[in-house]
Amino acid sequence: MEANIKAAVEAGVLNYGKVDGISTAPEFLEKLIQVFNTDASYLEKLELLDQSFDDYPLFDELREVYVDLLLMNFFSSDVLKLEDDYLDSEEWEAIEDETIDRGTELLNIFLYLGECKDDEIEPELDDFLKEFLLVDEDEFQDEHEIYEDIIANQILVDSPYAEIAKVAKGINPRSEVYELFYPVMSFFGELNPDEKQFEEYTAASSNKAFDLALYKVLSTYYSK
Repeated sequence: MEANIKAAVEAGVLNYGKVDGISTAPEFLEKLIQVFNTDASYLEKLELLDQSFDDYPLFDELREVYVDLLLMNFFSSDVLKLEDDYLDSEEWEAIEDETIDRGTELLNIFLYLGECKDDEIEPELDDFLKEFLLVDEDEFQDEHEIYEDIIANQILVDSPYAEIAKVAKGINPRSEVYELFYPVMSFFGELNPDEKQFEEYTAASSNKAFDLALYKVLSTYYSK
């Protein structure tokens, strides 16, 4: 595992467990680290990940976020052991088709943050939407529809956490970014929050454990 992925995996589980007072967080984390580090195919690792969440159902809310992290780990580490053109192979295409409903829209943010690090630029919400997702281009209107609530509320990126949380409550629950809206907008507003800011953010949240875990995952992934 790359350092930023391992740190993000740890931050999400431990902070989720801390907020909800789950004493099994350290042992669950140890099991996840074993899954990420095991020498197996992506689908085998995904099955092991699902089994881990099945064994520790109190963390189930984080399952699909950790599918994203598992895929990022595959892209950064596992794929290096495979053929150079593996991601263009029919085998990988079949895997993508089989797992198309897994994970969340955070995957795009993880990929974007990787590009920012490579290009040595600071992540910005407007850049993510227009230059990475290309939401203004006619051929990328699917992305525009998915991120419509974030696009419409870009101005909130400069607002206090409480204001972002207030707007988040009005997002359509069927939106693909409904659960991600508050942590994503908050992250782009403050990439490296201090503990006092995390406290303010958590206090304004209506789903404290999940929201803190996601903000910690994003900021840790970015900063490491």
